[in-house]
Amino acid sequence: MNKKVIGFTLIELMVTLVIIGILTAITYPSYQGYMQRDRRSDGQIALLDLANKMERYFTSNNTYAGATLTGVGELATSPSGYYNLSIATATATTYTLQAAPTGAQTSDTTCATLTLNQLGQKGATGTGTASTCWQ
Repeated sequence: MNKKVIGFTLIELMVTLVIIGILTAITYPSYQGYMQRDRRSDGQIALLDLANKMERYFTSNNTYAGATLTGVGELATSPSGYYNLSIATATATTYTLQAAPTGAQTSDTTCATLTLNQLGQKGATGTGTASTCWQ
């Protein structure tokens, strides 16, 4: 009597695992890049919000000098916590704001630190350009 065996062979399972491994190796770096770009918007939004608060501070005090994060009503981290915010420089008429990556975002070497000044000029450190980093 000949019984028909139902199921998968070891070779079929190994081929399936190899295909899954190849697909994972191709898609994971793309996913990581997408997540870094997505988290960048957290720092951008925080810097733009801080710039608005700096302008309100200037309206009240006629100077940017002496402005602190707590003085303008800003937290030290971005809303989702991927960036640490700071007022890098603040003179009577100019300021430069900085968002430094923290946690999972530190692996973003393309756009490491984001900057914004009183003229609205956007910058970034890393291998990417400011226009690329502020898309």
